[in-house]
Amino acid sequence: MAQNVGVDTSKDWLDVGVLESGERWRLSNDAAGWAEMAAHLKGRKKVVIGIEASGGYERGFMRALLKAGFDVRRINPLRLRRLAQAAGVNAKNDRLDAMLIARFVATLPTRPARLDPVRERLSELVRTRAQLQSELTRLQNQASQVREPLVARLRRRQIIQLKAQIVLLDKTIAKLVDATEELAHKANLMRSVSGVGPVFCHTLLAFMPELGQLTSRQAAALVGVAPFDHDSGKLKGQRTIWGGRQNVRNVAYMAALVASRHNPTLKAFHQRLLDDGKAAKLALVAVMRKLITILNAMLRDNAQWRNQPA
Repeated sequence: MAQNVGVDTSKDWLDVGVLESGERWRLSNDAAGWAEMAAHLKGRKKVVIGIEASGGYERGFMRALLKAGFDVRRINPLRLRRLAQAAGVNAKNDRLDAMLIARFVATLPTRPARLDPVRERLSELVRTRAQLQSELTRLQNQASQVREPLVARLRRRQIIQLKAQIVLLDKTIAKLVDATEELAHKANLMRSVSGVGPVFCHTLLAFMPELGQLTSRQAAALVGVAPFDHDSGKLKGQRTIWGGRQNVRNVAYMAALVASRHNPTLKAFHQRLLDDGKAAKLALVAVMRKLITILNAMLRDNAQWRNQPA
């Protein structure tokens, strides 16, 4: 019989709960606590450990457990909270959350986490680049409204520094991808599509490693561009997109915007939707979905892009 273990992580503490036995304990979120956790669970059969994503505080602990050979599952906080609501658990504290995570792992399908140092490094670099780009956009918007000369000079210096840091990150990311055979091959396939630039390509490599192993519907849903039904009885509601990985979807939007103007196949597809009376934003989301399904198929079939007739 499997033992389902839930761990609620914070900056300083790990609260642990075992669903089947009801055991609960607290450990420090550091190397000593991680070693104590591994020793406590060592020898038990079929241990599945669920850990809620917690802004990065869970990463070191997950890495230690994976190196020790445990079956670890990363849990989406929103899905966990929905389970709590469905189960009528209105209170929220660390001990309750640990047992709730264990129940989530025992009840709902989850996927084992993998230890991949290269992808972890790539994810951190790409995430940092996105944060710097967001900060650069904010500063540029502010600089356009500044009237005080001193403040304007400070803003210009900050903008120059951020641009230099982004260029450095771009070079480091490209070097890392080129040095890894699998990532370099996938990047070469994806970059053959007009509209897929280095930022979108590296974002997919970092945050959507499943690409190429999914169905078209799964790939679209994972990005958050798959329309979901809203029907009940005689009601035929409007289909809407929901969920998905926002960091991928934000970059996919810009890639689709470029592809709808410069990729012959996707440009014709986009124009056909507009000619049929589709709203501009709806047509662009359709291009996003088309683009991600194309990339998924290319990686699945190990095939370069070929423009299709309009």
